[in-house]
Amino acid sequence: MLFQICAGLTAVVATAAPVSAATQPRPAAGTRLVLAYAAEAGFATAVKLTCDPDGGGHPQPAQACAALTRVRANPARLKPADRYCFLLYKPITARLTGTWRGRSVTWAHTYGNSCEMNRATGVLFDF
Repeated sequence: MLFQICAGLTAVVATAAPVSAATQPRPAAGTRLVLAYAAEAGFATAVKLTCDPDGGGHPQPAQACAALTRVRANPARLKPADRYCFLLYKPITARLTGTWRGRSVTWAHTYGNSCEMNRATGVLFDF
């Protein structure tokens, strides 16, 4: 009886059509991020950013994706711009969450004010 079941399964497996690589579902390896910042003063904003292809609600998606590519999706590794900011303490927290090339990413940092955030993150949080 066991032999008959195994023989039947072998026949079914042998007659099944092979699945081509073109019809196999590919894992989602895209980039879908939410970039947001919120100030202790009470305002907040957020945009979506997609890469490959570049898009979403970010005003400069190609530049933002290029910046993230250079630092492997770690905004802490961005080189700050060479400019001065006022020494005015109005804390603002920048956040990046989502998927970068198929892997989950989360990053957050609190800056002294919006000028410091823009100096440190460049185009990434310039919205």
